[in-house]
Amino acid sequence: MNHYDRQIFQLALPAIVSNVTVPLLGLVDVAIVGHIGNAVYISAIAIGSMIFNVIYWVFGFLRMGTSGLTAQARGRRDLREAVGVLCRSLSVGLLVALLILLLQHPLRLLAYFLIQPPAEALPLVDTYYRIAVWGAPAMLSLYGLSGWYIGMQNTRIPMFVSIFQNVVNIVASLLLVFGAGMDVAGVALGTVIAQYVGLAVGLLLLSVHYGKLRKHLAVRGQLRGRSMWEFFRVNRDIFVRTLCLVAVNLFFLSAGASQGALVLAVNTLLMQLFMLFSYVMDGFGFAGEALAGKYWGAGDAQAYRTTVARLFRWGAVVMLLFTLGYALGGTSFIGLLTSDGEVLAASRPYMIWAMLIPVAGMAAFVWDGVYIGVTETRGMLLAMLLAAVLFFGLYFLLKTKMANHALWLAFIVFLSVRGLIQTLRRPRL
Repeated sequence: MNHYDRQIFQLALPAIVSNVTVPLLGLVDVAIVGHIGNAVYISAIAIGSMIFNVIYWVFGFLRMGTSGLTAQARGRRDLREAVGVLCRSLSVGLLVALLILLLQHPLRLLAYFLIQPPAEALPLVDTYYRIAVWGAPAMLSLYGLSGWYIGMQNTRIPMFVSIFQNVVNIVASLLLVFGAGMDVAGVALGTVIAQYVGLAVGLLLLSVHYGKLRKHLAVRGQLRGRSMWEFFRVNRDIFVRTLCLVAVNLFFLSAGASQGALVLAVNTLLMQLFMLFSYVMDGFGFAGEALAGKYWGAGDAQAYRTTVARLFRWGAVVMLLFTLGYALGGTSFIGLLTSDGEVLAASRPYMIWAMLIPVAGMAAFVWDGVYIGVTETRGMLLAMLLAAVLFFGLYFLLKTKMANHALWLAFIVFLSVRGLIQTLRRPRL
């Protein structure tokens, strides 16, 4: 490994570990309520978690935009601007969280309209929502902090905060559910407690490791004028791009559900293979955000080009490993997730699509990281818009003849087109 490879892995590996903790936490929450003795509790947790996953996903620009702008400021050795980006990110995050709290009632009604929770689960979902919504200030502040740490070339602190937060969540939920008898309310409160503990730890580590940067703090000057305009310009494009991504994912779920419970089960299981691949590739994407942004900000064209090339080389290695793994063991992996013979049999004809996921998606994941790092967000948005249009158009054109295969073909094309367009528009320094 050369110098660039070591930098990539020092950033990518902690990010991958952080990503893997997310689904594990969801499984633990389901397992906790699953032992209460009524399936309606599992449904309530699944629906409640989905609502907040979508809400926070939409505002993921607070992390992505912050990392790119911070990385470029660090590359220029402009520590005042790096601190300013953090101030702007936290301020906008708290403002968005305040709006969520003020509009929590209409947001709840909109979520129920879109998801249509079962009548028997609705009171429990309502309980979960009314408690979990108060975690918004902590969660959106954590987004800004995590993006700033990544931009400062430090993915170890977000990894530690994520692991610590998840441990607190598990312990708090267990105590509240089985100790205090709070069922779904206990899981929701445990989540909120963990979010604020995670924020406290993140701020503490900020003070410990970056306390010397306080001398560059000038809040009043950082929250007005050209600096705020640039922050909103970058994040506006990422926000619209994220809305398109959410629309595609929600439609994928809805279109599968419209074809019956069996097809929905198959699609849900196969999407776990996509998520597994994304957890690893996102780690390299984070490395791309930090390193491409740093070298772009420093104006170091040679280091920038070499970093992008090495990211794609390691992305190709990951792509080949996952493709081979899915070809040889994809069916066995699905077998670990379900023992239902009918679902297993129904999933086999679709395994070819799972094998194509790494091939179709690798370039999009790597370029997303690079584009975020250099804040070329307009290119990301255009690629996403065209890919989304092709996704919907292809599905509706072929669904009558190909049924669920049309959905998967459209999804593979969606991934491929994003990577292709970003390759053609790639930022050059």
